[in-house]
Order: sequence, then C-alpha cells, then structure tokens
Amino acid sequence: MLDDRSKLLLKALVERYIADGQPVGSRTLSRASGLELSPATIRNVMSDLEDLGLIVSPHTSAGRIPTARGYRLFVDTMLTVQHGQIAPQTLAFDQPQKVISNAANLLSSLSQFVGVVLAPRRSSVFRHIEFLRLSERRMLVIIVSPEGDVQNRVIFTELDYSQSQLVEAANYLNTHYVGLAIEQVQERLKNEVETLRSEIATLMQAAVTVSTEAMSETRDEVVISGERNLLSVSDFSSDMGHLRRAFELFEQKAQLMRLLDIAGQADGVRIFIGGESQVVPFEDLSIVSAPYEVDGQVVGTLGVIGPTRMPYDRMIQIVDITSKLVSNALSHHK
Repeated sequence: MLDDRSKLLLKALVERYIADGQPVGSRTLSRASGLELSPATIRNVMSDLEDLGLIVSPHTSAGRIPTARGYRLFVDTMLTVQHGQIAPQTLAFDQPQKVISNAANLLSSLSQFVGVVLAPRRSSVFRHIEFLRLSERRMLVIIVSPEGDVQNRVIFTELDYSQSQLVEAANYLNTHYVGLAIEQVQERLKNEVETLRSEIATLMQAAVTVSTEAMSETRDEVVISGERNLLSVSDFSSDMGHLRRAFELFEQKAQLMRLLDIAGQADGVRIFIGGESQVVPFEDLSIVSAPYEVDGQVVGTLGVIGPTRMPYDRMIQIVDITSKLVSNALSHHK
C-alpha cells in the first residue's frame, strides 16, 4: 500500500508527464506536488515507486515516467474528472450509418486522437419488405429493419414472377409477419406452406432465406476516424515502429472489433492501458471506451484510441458525452 505522500507524488508525476512528455526529475516533482520535501526524500520515494513497478527511468535519464501499472493506479484511484470542460455538442438524428460515421468524426475532432465506433448489430426483425422484378427469374429484395437500416439483396428464382405476384407476396409478409424475427418467419412459413399458393410460398421461402443471410451479419463495420492525428503525436512520430504497430491495429479490424466487444461488456466508461494486459496488445496505446444504447439496450461500443500518455480526464468526458449523443440519436431515429 502506498502512503499519502507516495500517492501524491505519483499523481503529480503522472500529470506532469502527460502534460510535458518529458521524464520528471525530483526537482520538477517537488514543485509540481507542492510538498516541501528535500530532493533526497523525493528521490527515496521515487526509488520505492520504481521498485513497485509504478514508474521507470528511461535510458540514462535522471527523470522517471509512469509504467502501465502506474497509469492504471492513477486512473483507478487518483484521477478526478472536472465535468463541464467540454463545450456542448450535438449529433443530428439521421440514418444509423450516418450517426455512426458522425460520431467517429466527433470523437476524433474532440480528442485529436483516433475515434472508433463499433456499429450496431443488425436486427433480425424486419419492419417492411418489398420485392422488385429486375428481369426474368431475377428480383431485388428490399428489407427495412426497425432501426431504419435498409438492406438490398438480388435473388434468382427457379420460376419467373410477375410484379403483381411480387406485390402479393410482399403484402402477405408485411401483413402477417412484421415485428417477428426472420428466423420466426422462416419457421412459420414451413407450417403455413399448405395454405399458400405453391408459387408464392416458394418465392417467400427464397426471400426469407436471403433475408436471414442479410440480417445475420454480425456487424456492419468498425468506423475509424482520425488515424492521421497520430502522426502529430510525439510518442509515435519519434518512433516509426510504434506508429506502424498502431496502424496495423486499425487495418486488422477483426482485432479491433474484439477489443471493442470486450469494452462493451461493462457499464460506463472503461480505460484499457496498453502493456497491462492482453486486451490492448501494444504497450504504447490506450483505449477509452463506452457502450451506447438504443432504447435502453446496449447495441455497440465507441471510444478513443491514443497514446498511453493521454489526458485521461478529458478523454473520459469526450467518450461519455459521445456515447450519450449516439444513444439519443439512434433512439430518436426510431
């Protein structure tokens, strides 16, 4: 356990390093902490903090910088967030894809790091379905989800259907099955096939099959904005290896999706610090994330990715505000 003096000095060291990006020496720490301690006393405390793995001396520098473990202790027990420092923001009600894109841009512009949003899972429930004849035995299936997402699929059928038959089939589905999951529609159609004309039943089965494929896609995408912001971050611009690893993460969207999925399993804002666990694979990166909702149900995750030396108090506010804006925009869109 750290005593109060050690905690205060660690807090001052982390805050000074985040602000300046330079290893913090005992003289600087004495001024930053406001404690009237001798340089020898401060050096002794810093030595103890180093033995605990909370700070480290880079290369031959006399100063110290926080480790991943030091950052974790700081954000968990010492960080104070001053709400109201971020100017009021808005996110217009729009198509869900547009809301997600705008949110990633907002996160990036406010943080000056990288904004990421894991798009919502597609709903398996349909609000409306239409068929449009394109040519012989070829038609377009248009599926609208309750959230307003529109999916289009071209299907090929063994029989050729007139447009009036397609309208009849769509009307039947829209009348009897709206609000049900596609899988439920598929099951009920099997039982009702005897009461429907065979050609219409065949058409519906084909449409429902392709709808299942469309609706069961796990995610639309991970929307990323502001990767170029990292070029102006000294922690990355001074080390091309760090920068390369960061950009590899953005290219490997499957890995990024797993990170955000893990982040979305908790309530509120979470901070993942690189190097402290396998969650963030690169020790020079941190992620501040939060889930967002539609009508009270968590459907996705968003966050900011930046260097471990980031102003965590500001990032927490940015992510928290944006998650609320996205939740409101998507809920009102319905």
